[in-house]
Amino acid sequence: MYKILFVDLHHHWDAKSQDFFNWNNLGFILEDYTNESDSALSLLKSKCYSLLIIDIVKCPEQGITLCKHVRAISPVPIILISDSTDFQLARKAMQYQVSDYLPAPVSSEDMRICLQLMNRKLNEEKAENKKASFDIADDLEESVIDKVKEYVTESLGQNITLKEISSTLHFNYSYLGQKFKYHENMTFNAYLLQQRMEKAKQLLEKTEMKVYEIANEVGYYEMDWFYKKFKLYTGVSANEYRKMKMVTA
Repeated sequence: MYKILFVDLHHHWDAKSQDFFNWNNLGFILEDYTNESDSALSLLKSKCYSLLIIDIVKCPEQGITLCKHVRAISPVPIILISDSTDFQLARKAMQYQVSDYLPAPVSSEDMRICLQLMNRKLNEEKAENKKASFDIADDLEESVIDKVKEYVTESLGQNITLKEISSTLHFNYSYLGQKFKYHENMTFNAYLLQQRMEKAKQLLEKTEMKVYEIANEVGYYEMDWFYKKFKLYTGVSANEYRKMKMVTA
């Protein structure tokens, strides 16, 4: 439900019987009612409303002044109820971004149409804001994943754990692991193994480094473990891989 603050500067409506219109049917609820400008501004500062309706019948200047003060603290949509046909008044209302201007006395049909349009607009803004939030979240996630990958590249020869990276980046360990798998279609450990093995293959092909030196370069200090991981990854031993690449070079 979208919350309404109803400001009756005209002192026309009965605060205890605001049932001339069924607000709920159009997704609104009459959250608060006041007939004082200062009270309205205090409520806007302390609470969150989706819509502000101001009755300025018989007091147009006071109503426009209230709109001015409202705009200084809130972008909330404003609907004015007025019996004035003063063009200058309408211009001032537009200056303060009044969303609609209902002629008094207001019929339930006029109010219904007005609120239908306002509900549609609020729903559209809500959807846009939600989409924007998701886009921002996605960008932030991609940025963090890029930082994880950069960390792996720069620290490939060291003992790397996602827990350590999570702490460095101030992210929850489990959350980061889930997001990494979502973005890269593989777990962090699988990615780390891939990067180490691809680096090892590159060094075997393009350098004359000894196998144990290559193992250390990619973060393995136990040769048996490196041999096992390399053979599982490529299907051949490190020495066999180097010989194969020398033959095909």
